[in-house]
Amino acid sequence: MQLALPLLLLASLPALPKNDLESIGRRIWQNEAAGKIEGLTDWNQGEHFASLGIGHFIWYPAGPKGPFEESFPSLVSFLKKEGVRLPDWLDEHTECPWPNRAAFIADANSPRLIQLRAVLAASLSQQSAFLARRLERALPSMLESASSPDQAKIKGLFERLGSSAKGRFAMIDYVNFKGEGIKATERYSGQGWGLLQVLASMPADGGVREFSAAAAKTLTQRVKNSPPERNEARWLPGWLNRVRAYSD
Repeated sequence: MQLALPLLLLASLPALPKNDLESIGRRIWQNEAAGKIEGLTDWNQGEHFASLGIGHFIWYPAGPKGPFEESFPSLVSFLKKEGVRLPDWLDEHTECPWPNRAAFIADANSPRLIQLRAVLAASLSQQSAFLARRLERALPSMLESASSPDQAKIKGLFERLGSSAKGRFAMIDYVNFKGEGIKATERYSGQGWGLLQVLASMPADGGVREFSAAAAKTLTQRVKNSPPERNEARWLPGWLNRVRAYSD
């Protein structure tokens, strides 16, 4: 029997102290860019977007958007509201000014990118809060997308994992890394790979170890379903190392 969705949405997570938030942010920065300043502005080979900040938030150039959720403009808006002083050329409505990876790499030591790295390096606390907020906002949309039998299980797992430091980090990192799992464009062969899919595939009484195993299985399936031209198998070992570390 389907539970009333408004009741399911009452799940909440305990507030995280600033030091804990920053610790999570530093770990995610380490996962995404080895904790290096130069890694705060990146553009991966084979991708059509820049990856910026401690969470490698996606920023598309002008033109058609790709299938993956664009998160950098939302970060910019959040930083502005938090009082972070941004470069004059940057706001949440700005499209990525570099049209492709070649132009971005050629401009790596330009005043614009040096300035942007400085802002991103100085706003660890705010970016960490932005990452945590994304997880906190994920549950309603995941439940609306989940099948009726899975809704109560997903809510229970979300709360259980979110009540421990390891579980909270695992979910914050994964939802930033691979999304909520609700976008129709983030599917291969009809199968998603986000936090929703990981939680739905876990046993109802699972913990961080089961989350780690489910994440590894979900990512392996994504690579099997992925278009051959994307050659996602090259990334799978790193992805698996990342999610297996959740239970260490």
